[in-house]
Amino acid sequence: MTVRVVVADDQEIVRTGLTMILDAQPGIEVVGQAADGRRAVELARRLRPDVCLFDIRMPVMDGIEATRALAGPEVADPMAVVVITVFDLDDYVYAALGAGARGFLLKDAGPALLAQAVRAAADGDALIAPSVTVRLLGAFADSAPTAPVQPVDPLTAREEQVLGAVARGRTNREISEDLHITLSTVKTHIAGLMAKLGARNRVEIAMWAYETRRVRAGNGDGRGAGPASGGSGAR
Repeated sequence: MTVRVVVADDQEIVRTGLTMILDAQPGIEVVGQAADGRRAVELARRLRPDVCLFDIRMPVMDGIEATRALAGPEVADPMAVVVITVFDLDDYVYAALGAGARGFLLKDAGPALLAQAVRAAADGDALIAPSVTVRLLGAFADSAPTAPVQPVDPLTAREEQVLGAVARGRTNREISEDLHITLSTVKTHIAGLMAKLGARNRVEIAMWAYETRRVRAGNGDGRGAGPASGGSGAR
């Protein structure tokens, strides 16, 4: 099934570039473009795309407000929004995720990670840029007030390896190569971790790894996709 996307960025060259990258990906089609947040919201409500890809800094209405209008807590039928920016700032990350975004990427993420974020959002999952992942989760672990929940069943040695890799921001392909297992096996282990931990996606898997000190802030290598899309649908 084709993932339909609306792209919004006030710079025409960026808008065009993002559209070309996404249209070149199998199973992804850009169905609309907007140069400001208000137009993006109007277009999204009319076209009902599977995913909206919004720049943060836009005239009339910025990407955060546009995201909140389409995916915020008051929205009865929220859309999937991925926020993209050149600014690696924690305030933007928190604001975007608080507004209901299912992803946060930097504009230098590259075609593969961009397509991965769009597909993850369409599947109902979340993907965060790798450069902010360790900071975000490390801060969460340091402020977590309660003891982490214990898994329904003990984790296997292989699941512990996959858990650590997910928390360090490794992609499924990188985990496959690092552990010398197939991609389908990686996805099976991630699905198993979700079931045992009661996690809804890879973000929550990674949070649990930090909460239990299996991974500590500063130990991640920052490579690959940030903790992201969950279940066997993770790419």
